[in-house]
Amino acid sequence: MYVSHLSLLDFRSYAAADVELQPGSNAFVGRNGQGKTNLVEAIGYVATLGSHRVANDTPLIRAGAERAVVRTRIVRGDRASTVELEITAGKANRARVNRGQLGRARDVLGILRTVLFAPEDLALVKGDPDGRRRFLDQLVVQLLPRAAGLIGDYERVVRQRSALLKSLRGARRSGGGPVDTSTLEVWDARAAQLGGQILAMRLALVEALRPHVAAAYEQVSDADGDAQLTYRSSVPGVADGATPAAEDLEKAILAAMAEARAQELERGVSLVGPHRDDLVLTLGGLPAKGYASHGESWSFALALRLASYRLLGGGEDPEHVPDAAFWDPDLDTDADPVLILDDVFAELDVRRRERLAELVAPARQVLVTAAVPDDVPPGLLGARFEVTPGQVRRAE
Repeated sequence: MYVSHLSLLDFRSYAAADVELQPGSNAFVGRNGQGKTNLVEAIGYVATLGSHRVANDTPLIRAGAERAVVRTRIVRGDRASTVELEITAGKANRARVNRGQLGRARDVLGILRTVLFAPEDLALVKGDPDGRRRFLDQLVVQLLPRAAGLIGDYERVVRQRSALLKSLRGARRSGGGPVDTSTLEVWDARAAQLGGQILAMRLALVEALRPHVAAAYEQVSDADGDAQLTYRSSVPGVADGATPAAEDLEKAILAAMAEARAQELERGVSLVGPHRDDLVLTLGGLPAKGYASHGESWSFALALRLASYRLLGGGEDPEHVPDAAFWDPDLDTDADPVLILDDVFAELDVRRRERLAELVAPARQVLVTAAVPDDVPPGLLGARFEVTPGQVRRAE
C-alpha cells in the first residue's frame, strides 16, 4: 500500500496543503520548524488516530481555527480509498471514506498501516513502562483494528474502578469501619474480562515479535549483542513465553484482584491488570534501560520498529503472527505498511544510518523528513519536496 495524495486544512502550521506522493521514497527537506514533521504526522494520524508527538488532538488544530481536516488517498493493490478525518477540539472526530460518513472515527483503522521511526523512539528503551505498553497496544490495533475499542473500554473501566477505590479509601479513613465493596466487584469483573483479552493479545504479540527483534537488531548493529523481549505481568502466574486463552487470563486477573484487595483499598489504586505491566528489553542478558549505550539504545529502538514493519507484512519474506487467529486476515493483502522516518538519520552514526537505509529502501513507500539534503541517504533519494513555512513544493 501507499499514500498517493495528502491534503491538509488548518492542520498544525498549514492553512492548506496539497501534496502528490509516489510509491518508493519521498523526502521532505527543510530547515527545522518549517513543518516537515507536520506532514508525516498527519499521515500517521490517519493510520492510528493518534500523534507520535502529543497526547491529545488539540495541538493538531492550527491556532485560531475551529477544526482541522486531513484527507488522504490510499492505494492498496488495485483499489484506492479516500479517507477524510475532521478533528475538532473537545468533540468526537468525524470520518469519511470515499465521501461516506462513518459512525465512528475508529472505523477507518486498518485502511492505512504505517510504521513510524522518530527521535522519540529512544524513550521506548530508556523511558517508562507506559511508552512500551503504548507501543504494544498501537501495534495490536494495527494487527486487529477492532482492538481499539477494547483498549479504550479497558482504560475507561480502570479509571472508573480507580475512582471508586479512592472513594472507598476515603470512606474507610473517615468512618473507620468496613465498607461495601459490592460495586467494586462489578468493576472487577468488567476489568478482568477486558484485561484478559488485552493480555492474551499482548502475549501473542510479544511471542511473535521476538525473532523479528533479534534479527533486526543484528542487522542494524552488526551483531553487537543479543536483543531479547520479556513480558512482565502484574498478574501472578502469567509466565513470559506462554500464550494462555483470554478466559484463563480473566480468571487469573480476578484471583489477583482478590489477593490485592486490601492493598488496593489502602492505596486507592488499581494494582492488577495490563495497565501495570511492562515490556522488558534486555541486551546480552542485561536490562537495556540503564546498561545499553546510546548507540545500542538506538539500535534497539530501530529493531522494535523494523520488527513491527515485518510483522505487519513488510519485507521480502514476511512472517505473520503464528497461532493467533484473532489477527486481521487482510494482512496478507498488499499490507506492506508505509514507512515514515521522521528526522531519524540526523540522530544516527554513519554505520547505523547506512544499515537502516539499506533495510528500508525496498519498502513500497518510504516517507523521510530531513533538515538538509545530505541527511537523506542516497538509496532514499526518490521524490523530493522542499518545505518552507506553510508551503510544500516538489523539487525539480
